[in-house]
Amino acid sequence: MTYSAILFDCDGVLLDSEPLGCEALAQAITAAGHPMTREQATQIFSGNGADASLAWMEQAGLHAQSVFARADELLFEMFDHAIPLIPGIEQIMRDFDLPMAVCSNSNLRRLDRSLVRTSLAARFGPHIYSAEQVARAKPAPDLAIFAAGRLGIRPEQAIFIDDNPHGILCAREAGCLAVGFIGPSEHRANHADVLAAAGADHIVYGMADFHALLRDLSIPLCKKLA
Repeated sequence: MTYSAILFDCDGVLLDSEPLGCEALAQAITAAGHPMTREQATQIFSGNGADASLAWMEQAGLHAQSVFARADELLFEMFDHAIPLIPGIEQIMRDFDLPMAVCSNSNLRRLDRSLVRTSLAARFGPHIYSAEQVARAKPAPDLAIFAAGRLGIRPEQAIFIDDNPHGILCAREAGCLAVGFIGPSEHRANHADVLAAAGADHIVYGMADFHALLRDLSIPLCKKLA
């Protein structure tokens, strides 16, 4: 197979934002009357879909929408100070000469306050896509199919990299090559096994490992490196 594009998840793959998101949730939940540390928030919410997080909050007797709204406010304040990138992602952006797009379950407002304000945004141009733009979020294949169509390729011509099983399931159902990513802030035990069980074709540990995989797949380098 000749691959013609790379589709990236955002949080945990492009941005090392998971610790900030969990800290914001912990502060918002604590303010709502349910004391929580960042470590506890990480264990409960990291990698969860919105429905699972909503169910947890309702079971805890919290007004979920208010908590999420406050957590977003806190997170955006953190982004105003720093938006941490995954180490090595800028080299991926520079070194490989093919179209790239973002496929994120985050809403457009969060993407605008985070990814769009980083040095990575110019590499993607208009191809930063949110689940808000399709009928079904990951793990449904809609977002991968949508992004591939916008890039003018078939989904099976795309490499899709994600750090969560929902993204791997999305990629597999769409027909993309699914790459599971283990990032520097990953804390979940046996997460590589979880990604493999979801159907990941490859597992990479950090962006240097992903860079090596792209070379093995004969992804074209930028002319200055070729």
